[in-house]
Amino acid sequence: MSATADHAEERTSPAVRLGFQPEQVVQEIGYDEDVDQELREAIEEATGTELADEDYEDVVDAVVLWFRDDDGDLTDALVDASQLVDDGDLVLLLTPKTGRDGYVEPSDINDAARTAGFTQTKSTSVGKDWIGTRLVTPKANAKTKR
Repeated sequence: MSATADHAEERTSPAVRLGFQPEQVVQEIGYDEDVDQELREAIEEATGTELADEDYEDVVDAVVLWFRDDDGDLTDALVDASQLVDDGDLVLLLTPKTGRDGYVEPSDINDAARTAGFTQTKSTSVGKDWIGTRLVTPKANAKTKR
């Protein structure tokens, strides 16, 4: 019965569907009062660790980037996020859904992701107000860690 329960959780937990795994260190960037608290909690539950804040200075396994249209340049934000993870690791870009304050056009996300060296794998609804776009850096890129 527990195997069935585990499979049910995988289907329902947005964090698990997005690829977060136990013991990952996940750094959160762009936190503000409008973020989806349920998603944050689901990521912490899936990883078993608290989200690291923007001041965290060690290597991370994944980055959660909350980004709104008025947050500045998306390409710059993605380049910065790419420096925090190893090649092939996850950067989850979270943007407001259509019609919400701060909405970012999908074409802008695609252009910024390509320019920053990411491959966009999928976008999915991750809450009432947010869309999550999974981005990964190509494993072939040689990158220096900070």
